[in-house]
Amino acid sequence: MAARLALLRHAPTGWNEEGRVQGRTDVPLSAAGRAAAQGWILPAPMDRWRRLASPLGRARETAGCLNPEAPYATDLRLAEMHWGEWEGRSLSNLRNELGDELIRREVQGLDFRAPGGESPREVCARLRPLLAEIGSAGIDTLAITHKGVVRAIYALATGWDMTEREPDRFRYPALHLFGIDDDGAATLLRFNLRLDGKPQNTRLDRAADPDRGEAGA
Repeated sequence: MAARLALLRHAPTGWNEEGRVQGRTDVPLSAAGRAAAQGWILPAPMDRWRRLASPLGRARETAGCLNPEAPYATDLRLAEMHWGEWEGRSLSNLRNELGDELIRREVQGLDFRAPGGESPREVCARLRPLLAEIGSAGIDTLAITHKGVVRAIYALATGWDMTEREPDRFRYPALHLFGIDDDGAATLLRFNLRLDGKPQNTRLDRAADPDRGEAGA
C-alpha cells in the first residue's frame, strides 16, 4: 500500500431531502446540510491529509464547511455519476412510472445506465487513473465526493458487481478508508468512521497498518 484515500460524501442538499436524483446537476447544500457539515470533525490524521473535491458545488461547499482555510484541489473524475434524463426525478416516481423497465436496468449492476447517463462501470474507468496517480504519488488524501463515487471505488476494491446490495452497509455521513497501491489498486481498510469527534474503534495512524511501516506525517 503506497497511500491511503479517505472518501467523504458531501453534506445533504434539498434534493437529498426530497429523494430526488442529482447526478451532475449542480444542487447547493441545504441550510441543514451546511449546519451539519460545519459540525463534522475529521479524525486524526485525516484532518491533515491533502484534500481533493468534486467540482460540483455541493462537494466544494462541504469542503469549505469542514475548514474554510484548508486548501483543496478539484478533480472532475470525482464528480457524481451522470444520471441523464432522470436527474431531478425521485426514485419512487421512477419506480411507479417505469416498473419492470427500471428493475431490468438495475439488475445490470455495473452496466446500469439511465437514458443519456453514465454507468457505474464507466465511473470506475474514470477513477482508475486518479487512483493510480494517488498511489504513485504516495500522498494520503481526503476526497470530498459523492455516493456514486464511493460505491464505484468500493466495487474496485472488493470486486462487488452491484447486482446485489453492498456486502458492507455504508453509513452517511461517515468516512470510508481505502489503501491504494502504486498501480492504483484499491483495498478497503475501514468504513463508517465517525465524524462526531468520539473515539474510533481502531487506530488510524500509519502504525496501525503493518504494511505501511513506521508512523509518519
